[in-house]
Amino acid sequence: MEEILRWLHVIGATVLFGTGAGIAFFMLMAHLSRDARIIAHTAGTVVLADTLFTATAVIAQPVTGYLLAREIGWPLTEGWLALSLVLYVLTGLFWLPVVWIQIRLRDLARAARDSGQPLPERYFRLFRIWFICGFPAFFAVAAILWLMLTRPSLG
Repeated sequence: MEEILRWLHVIGATVLFGTGAGIAFFMLMAHLSRDARIIAHTAGTVVLADTLFTATAVIAQPVTGYLLAREIGWPLTEGWLALSLVLYVLTGLFWLPVVWIQIRLRDLARAARDSGQPLPERYFRLFRIWFICGFPAFFAVAAILWLMLTRPSLG
C-alpha cells in the first residue's frame, strides 16, 4: 500500500508543480501579446486546466500525504512534514486569489475582444497582482518538493 500511496502522492506533486509552471508560462506569453483574443482564449484554457488538474491535485495531496505518513508511521509533527504542511497552506493562500484573478482576467479579455476595445486598466492591475502572487506559491511548492525528497532533520 505504501508504494501506491507514494506513487499517487508523487503524481499529485508533479501535477501541482507542472500545471502551475505551465499555467504561469502560457498566461505570461498571452499577456505579453497584449491581444485580447489570445488572452481570452489562453485564460479560458488556464481556468479549465486549474479546475481539472490543479484543484484535483490540491485535494488529493493532503489525502495521499496523510495516508502515506500514517502508513509509514511519520507523525505530522515531524519537522520537515510540519513545515511542508505550513508551506502547503501558504501556497493555498496565494493560489485561491490567483484562481479568482484568472477568471476575472479571462472575463475582461473576453469583454475587450467582443467589444473591439483595448484591454482595460483593471486587467493590467489584476495581472500584476496575479504575477506577484505566483512567486511565493511557486517557491513554496518547490520547497515542499525539496522537503519531501530530502526529509531533513528539523528541530
